[in-house]
Amino acid sequence: MLENCRNARERWGGVSELIDRWLKERQELLVHYCDLSGESDYSQTEALRGKFVRLCELLVDYVSTGHFEIYEQLVQEAREFDDGGLELAGKVYPRIEHTTEVALNFNDRVDGRDLTEEDVNALFSELSKLGEMLETRFEMEDFLIEHLHNVHAGKVASA
Repeated sequence: MLENCRNARERWGGVSELIDRWLKERQELLVHYCDLSGESDYSQTEALRGKFVRLCELLVDYVSTGHFEIYEQLVQEAREFDDGGLELAGKVYPRIEHTTEVALNFNDRVDGRDLTEEDVNALFSELSKLGEMLETRFEMEDFLIEHLHNVHAGKVASA
């Protein structure tokens, strides 16, 4: 029994560390998003292109980490605790998937292109929509972390 407790702490404690790193990535993404959204001189297309490219790199990394690392761990934890978390995830993940499509479509508009001033203007228009989508996504992710991971933290610590 003691060994099972140790295994649970090691397994889910690692999830906490993974989530913490991911949330730091989120913060970096938000810093770059805010920096870019604060720009007002759209004529500096090359400098802005670099900022859009960096934002997209962070965006794709963040989204990928969520899908290929975080969500898998949260679902595994929900499966092992078997307390309704799988059903909850089944309702929320499709909504998160939609935000992923929006993020990847934004990335595709920037990826590998030389940007004209007209392109930059269009991207800034889409940037505000991306910000709204990110806010929605972060709320859903926080909800999942709270209901699929944090809810079990006490059980793991006392195990």
